[in-house]
Amino acid sequence: MIRYQLLIEYVGTNFRGWQIQKKGSTIQGFIQEKLSKLLKQKIILNGSGRTDTGVHAIEQSAHFDCQNEIADLIKFLKTINHFLNDQGVAIKKIKKKSNRFHARFSAKQRIYKYIIFNQISAPVIEKNRGWHVRKPLDLDLIKKGANKLVGTYDYSTFRSASCHAKSPIKTIKSVKIKSSKNRIEIEFNSQSFLQQQVRSMVGCLKYLGEKKWDLKQFDKVFKLKKRVLCAPPAPPEGLFLVRVIY
Repeated sequence: MIRYQLLIEYVGTNFRGWQIQKKGSTIQGFIQEKLSKLLKQKIILNGSGRTDTGVHAIEQSAHFDCQNEIADLIKFLKTINHFLNDQGVAIKKIKKKSNRFHARFSAKQRIYKYIIFNQISAPVIEKNRGWHVRKPLDLDLIKKGANKLVGTYDYSTFRSASCHAKSPIKTIKSVKIKSSKNRIEIEFNSQSFLQQQVRSMVGCLKYLGEKKWDLKQFDKVFKLKKRVLCAPPAPPEGLFLVRVIY
């Protein structure tokens, strides 16, 4: 068997997330079906991790095993994208890899970013590509709150009730925030995240930016490790998987 890595871009709006579900269309299921038809064999696609319903990817990573070597990777890329692009999915790159490579377990870092449009009018061109927040946000407070999230901690406050991770302890290497006009981007870097962790953290940072909470309250909610105290998670349409580093 020959292993190939795919780098995938997708708009998650019309899919029920990455992972195959009993009902509804998913990114994994959609690509897997097209690969199986094109390669004339049953293909199992393994992703670097799940993205929830409505979440997008700039560069998701996945791998599959194939019985025979793909002779022309450029031709293959053009052909598979012909069947994917209409649904907002694109394979950006395909690489032959060692069988020791695993899209999920070989990953050393995952980078996500969250986009907020902090303005009165709802975005039109970038609809479903960010969270529209009308109330002015205090960027300095958000940055101070984000700094408290960096390090190795128990992130139970930000963990979804349906999360199956063995431990709530994770290490966030960095949280970077930049803004231009009314657009705020928050970038999170960690080896792995809990289910809904990023969206939950952004929801709490938004409360801080709106001054519903002060820094003392934000810190208290984080340290008490109780999900019930968490602010409502940010909506999925603002979240992007940016890159997986190996």
